[in-house]
Amino acid sequence: MEGAEEMKNFTKAWLSVFVSLCYCYAIGPLSSNTSIPLGRFVAIACLPIKVRQNPAPKSQSNGQKGTHSPDRKSHSNGKTKENPVPGKPKMGQKSPLNYATKGLLLAMLVRVYDYSEHIHPTVLLILYCFHIYFCLEIILAMFAALARTLLGLELEPQFDEPYLSTSLQDFWGRRWNIMVTGILRPTVYEPVLHVATRVMGNRRWASLPAVLGTFVVSALMHELIFYYLGRVWPTWEITGFFLLHGVCLMVEIALKKAIAGRFRLPTMVARSLTIGFVMVTGFWLFFPQLLRCKADVRAFEEYAAAGAFFKNAFHGLTWTALNTTATL
Repeated sequence: MEGAEEMKNFTKAWLSVFVSLCYCYAIGPLSSNTSIPLGRFVAIACLPIKVRQNPAPKSQSNGQKGTHSPDRKSHSNGKTKENPVPGKPKMGQKSPLNYATKGLLLAMLVRVYDYSEHIHPTVLLILYCFHIYFCLEIILAMFAALARTLLGLELEPQFDEPYLSTSLQDFWGRRWNIMVTGILRPTVYEPVLHVATRVMGNRRWASLPAVLGTFVVSALMHELIFYYLGRVWPTWEITGFFLLHGVCLMVEIALKKAIAGRFRLPTMVARSLTIGFVMVTGFWLFFPQLLRCKADVRAFEEYAAAGAFFKNAFHGLTWTALNTTATL
């Protein structure tokens, strides 16, 4: 599957490099002062998972933690305990029904692609947005389930319903691909924040260059992933996508600091503007490179091959069962 290929490229180009950096500089999940069992060490180093350091007490039925762990601080906002994020989303484990529903929706999307020649290109791009989200979340959840079953690890969810985001800060920092946020925060955001604080002499505004630096690194790593995916020379549209979001997020954070909570958009308006901005900029800068790699064509071919395999396997099992019954 195309999602599996993307995950392999992600593991090679991003996860292994950044987790190794964390280990070398004694930061991140592998920098514990106590010894780590070999199985847990290998799982954290090689799988796209994030171990929950301080699980919420079971008595808290609403899933909210009493305090905010430092590991939950976003690379894109620099929030601390002294400056918490209001309305922080629930980060509990999702139910199997949640993943089953998304798996069913993904299967329906694949079926809809059979009629893609009759679908408007813009509608197809919207479907691709949901396809990427469902595919990534399901694949990452499978890795998490494997680690949880074999090693008994309590893990953070990888996504937190990003379509409910009320700002770019909320989308990138707390809802979309949370594991990557956890990797970029200690390896990029915090070092840049430290340097910017010393240069500017003011931590309040030092978070802005730290945010931009984080998005620059993210952009370059995505360019590398897309090169692995299609062996196509980059056109730097992906870089433009992340730089645009980095700059817009800087403006958003600056405005929030300036107005200090005196004005707030209604939730539905904020969600519509946020998701609309992400999708429009994705159509403009992100998807052209994805389509240039012919990722969609290869995905459809692989889905067709997988469907044919399971169909033949089902027919083979049915034929074997009938022959066995007839023999008896």
